[in-house]
Amino acid sequence: MTAAGRLDVDPDSVGRDLVALVLTVVELLRQLLERQALRRVDDGELSDDQVERIGTTLMLLEERMTELREHFGLRPEDLNLDLGPLGSLLPVE
Repeated sequence: MTAAGRLDVDPDSVGRDLVALVLTVVELLRQLLERQALRRVDDGELSDDQVERIGTTLMLLEERMTELREHFGLRPEDLNLDLGPLGSLLPVE
């Protein structure tokens, strides 16, 4: 904090942190969708065509997430929030 009680914030840092937060939310949703899709496949709820489309979509989303992380200089672990006693937000792979 500065003497006037305001935060001394670097605009580049704020932008990068905002991108990291948005990508964290997208990654969490991607992982949840992937788990849901796997559960539905295991339960036999999807046709072969649906399985193929979901697999392709999830693969493309993961590739795009990798591109965005690299573009903004973020590592996968940068997207994982520490929730204190609850552990980390995203499972560690």
